[in-house]
Amino acid sequence: MIRIPPFYNLDVIRWVVAALFLAIPAGALAADRELPRFASIKADKAYLRSGPGLRYPVEWVFQRRDMPVEIVAEFEAWRQIRDWKGTMGWMHSQVLSSRRSVIVTGESTHPVRRDPNVDAAIVAKVEPGVIARLLECEPQWCRIEVSHFRGWLPRDEFWGVREGEKVE
Repeated sequence: MIRIPPFYNLDVIRWVVAALFLAIPAGALAADRELPRFASIKADKAYLRSGPGLRYPVEWVFQRRDMPVEIVAEFEAWRQIRDWKGTMGWMHSQVLSSRRSVIVTGESTHPVRRDPNVDAAIVAKVEPGVIARLLECEPQWCRIEVSHFRGWLPRDEFWGVREGEKVE
């Protein structure tokens, strides 16, 4: 039988390990999540910095809640993001949400259809720059919600999902 000295009390070790695990900031455990991934801005005002920390200068100020962004890297509680125009920088994880949204692209109005089919009835029309909530995606179409209208839009008419990504 092995004798464990008192300073190796297993109950104490378990409590110390549990306390250390609980003390880790939530953002520090995010490294095991898939990158890149899409998210959205949940704040009315979000600062995009040149580096992951408050000491880095603010390069842009985002003022559109629900704007989709792509998270491409993580460092502690900071996320390096890319917007739909390709602008990159660092945002604090507290101003980001996992709630998915998309931004309509192109240069003209796009019909939102009742079903994922070019012959389906039009339920709304959206202009470039409109932000919509992403509900689900099939191979060629995604279902979105804009101003209480729900319908389908072809994937090539917006930004905010990866090619071939399935969203349920």
